[in-house]
Amino acid sequence: MQSNKSCKLVEQYLAYLVTIKGRSKNTILEYRLDLLQFFHFVDLSRSQEHMDFQYVNIEFIDSITLGDMYAFLAYCRDILHSSPGTRTRKIVSIRQFWKYLKTKAHLINNNIAEELETPKQPKRIVRCLTLEESVRLLIESSSSSARDNCIITIFLNCALRLSELGSLNVDQVTSDILSIIGKGNKERKIFMTPAVKQSITKWLSVRNSITVNTNALFISRNGGRLTTRAIQNIVKKHIVAAGINPEGLSTHKLRHTSATLMYKYGHVDIRSLQQILGHESIATTEIYTHVDERQLQAAVNSNPLAMMFS
Repeated sequence: MQSNKSCKLVEQYLAYLVTIKGRSKNTILEYRLDLLQFFHFVDLSRSQEHMDFQYVNIEFIDSITLGDMYAFLAYCRDILHSSPGTRTRKIVSIRQFWKYLKTKAHLINNNIAEELETPKQPKRIVRCLTLEESVRLLIESSSSSARDNCIITIFLNCALRLSELGSLNVDQVTSDILSIIGKGNKERKIFMTPAVKQSITKWLSVRNSITVNTNALFISRNGGRLTTRAIQNIVKKHIVAAGINPEGLSTHKLRHTSATLMYKYGHVDIRSLQQILGHESIATTEIYTHVDERQLQAAVNSNPLAMMFS
């Protein structure tokens, strides 16, 4: 597939997503890839193979059927071995494009993609650190570096994305609040815990003693903004030093850990957790509310009538 090429209709749609919907760069890249991959599949299924995507016009769009869409999803599953999550994203990409063509651009009269169903999603159980492992990681990093300890403390207390932490500037930190710029340049505010306040105070006392030409909160030895790759390496280094198996662990798993600990021990309601995490859909947040069979049994037994006998 000619992934470096596109067409006018798709680019107009993506411009709408950027300027009106505020979608992130990564989202735009995914939508472009999904749509062009779909159009390329339809083109090949008709025994054609154009050199570019200029054939994608309204006449071509009108010729596409719901059967073409399901055939594409079958191709993604059977040939590309795409996961249910990836196939669901492709369905969303197609649905939203057809919706735009009908309701915003007014270029088609019939939105056949409305009938497109999504595959059943398996219930995801997120991998995260235990409470005991989290404490070990914090203790280990505190004995090493004020900067590294601050990074890990913020991850485990505030549940930030890697990109959000890496882009933090000093002026986004107040006495009580971190102002976060999340996906789609959307701002949200997170109240700092006492542990976060203390770790930031310690790190700023070090940082402010260094002459730098950046407003970045976290800086490298060279005085520049700490890269996301460097942050990943820092986290992995301290996970290993704390005696924790690093297999499958990452900065994103610290975000998972923070959210899970808030929900499990802090009894945070799902809507509040959604706001803290910066999720658009509450369905994304619900992966942190999983329970195991022991929790289900305990919940049933907590009923005050559980020990009443006739």
